[in-house]
Amino acid sequence: MLCSMTGFGRCLIENAGLTQQWEIKSVNSRHLDLKWRLPLAVRNFEPHLEKVVRRFAGRGRMDISLTLRYDADSVPAPLFDAPQASAMLGALHDLAAARGETFLPDYNSLLSLSFLWTDNTEDRDDDLPERLAQGLTAALEDWNESRIREGRALAADITARILRMEEWVGCIEERAPEIREERTEALHTRLSEGLRQFSTELEESRFLQEIVILTDRLDVSEELTRLHTHLERLRELLSQGKDAGRRLDFTLQECFREINTCGNKLPDVQLSRLVVDFKNELEKCREQVQNIE
Repeated sequence: MLCSMTGFGRCLIENAGLTQQWEIKSVNSRHLDLKWRLPLAVRNFEPHLEKVVRRFAGRGRMDISLTLRYDADSVPAPLFDAPQASAMLGALHDLAAARGETFLPDYNSLLSLSFLWTDNTEDRDDDLPERLAQGLTAALEDWNESRIREGRALAADITARILRMEEWVGCIEERAPEIREERTEALHTRLSEGLRQFSTELEESRFLQEIVILTDRLDVSEELTRLHTHLERLRELLSQGKDAGRRLDFTLQECFREINTCGNKLPDVQLSRLVVDFKNELEKCREQVQNIE
């Protein structure tokens, strides 16, 4: 399925002695960028949990947060690094003494120093990593559903724009021969008027040479063929879904190059307006594609 990189997921699981609440938010990004907010007691499980995330996500910036609530009789007691704290307080006492000041330690400030507190592995359940992985998986499934819903909306919007651009390509195909005829007549008129000033008639062979050059300059058949191919490729990528974002973006760039060449080759006011509208639709498609994984 076509997935957006923007999504939201949540999961609340209550097990014996433990309640875990996961929340996932994501936005578009060129690569997979994970930002974790885990309780101190389970931060060492981050590598294990990252493997779970990579089964669901390939690109995007993801903010993943976890809230744990233990029952009163099952709260794990954290370990306090007393030697480290004592050394820090001793260093501050020596600093105060060297300055001739009195040092009164504030023990409450030690509560905010996360590196002094570690998880008590003896009180931790052996199956906790698996329970956390199950909760994260449920949140990722909810998150994935929201991405798929938005992916469908993006695909519908881009498909409608592709249909509009295909109609415009048909208009260019119809208008191009008329432009060539108009430019040919204008060239014949200018050459005839210019030569008439010198009492000279226009040579048919010379005129044919100029027509060949002009026709080659005004020929956009190759560009239109490639445009048809690129627009069809966009449809295929939208139907294929997974990991289509980068390929869609590349194909849109190719479409932009071809329509820009058509606009440069065919000097026509009506066609110029159509080319501008075409580029505008391509830019809107690119903005949508930036959110597709």
